[in-house]
Parts: sequence; structure tokens; C-alpha cells
Amino acid sequence: MESLLINYLPILLFLAIAIIMATVVVVIPFIVARFKPDAEKLSAYECGFDPFGDARGKFDVRFYLVAILFIIFDLEVAFLFPWAVSLKDVGMYGFWSMMVFLGILTIGFVYEWKKGALEWE
Repeated sequence: MESLLINYLPILLFLAIAIIMATVVVVIPFIVARFKPDAEKLSAYECGFDPFGDARGKFDVRFYLVAILFIIFDLEVAFLFPWAVSLKDVGMYGFWSMMVFLGILTIGFVYEWKKGALEWE
């Protein structure tokens, strides 16, 4: 049992060093830095002039649709790599399962394309 715990010693040592370093990096600026605020430092900064408009303005829905499409196709690639590596092990069932998966994603992509989510005005 003791030899099993010895194997975890490098991990514990790494975690201890990481926690100590993170704490030092966070605490040192509070000790060393000078805090002398003035009007210029406390003013709002946005390209050199006072901010205008509300920061919580509404975005066009197309931004969200493009983000969702990116996530969908990013996940598709994440599923394709392990499938491609183990293709000869999964056989025909695995092949056709992935074809159904890709077909569903293709139908979703065509739907988004027909709805105009990928067109910018």
C-alpha cells in the first residue's frame, strides 16, 4: 500500500508547487504595488473618450446562430477523430452509425443555410 502512495508523490509535489506559485503571484502585487488613484485612472476608458450607449446592447440573433453552428461542427470533428482511428475495430455497425450522425448534422446545416443564418447583410 505504501509503494502505491509513493507513486502519487510527484503529483502531490506538482500540485503543492502550483498552489504556492499561484498564491505568490496573486499576493505579491498587493504587497508591492502602490495605490494612488487619481481622476484620470478612475475614469471610464473606451477608445480615449467617454462611453456612449448601453454596454448591454442587443446582438443580432445571427451571431448566436453562427456560434451554435461552430460548436456543432467543432463537436462533429471531435467525434470524427476517434471514430476514424478505430474504424476497422467498430466494423460496419460503427460506420453506419457515424453516417447517420453525419446525415443528421448535414440536415441541420442545410436547414440553417436555407433559413439564411449564414448570410450577412
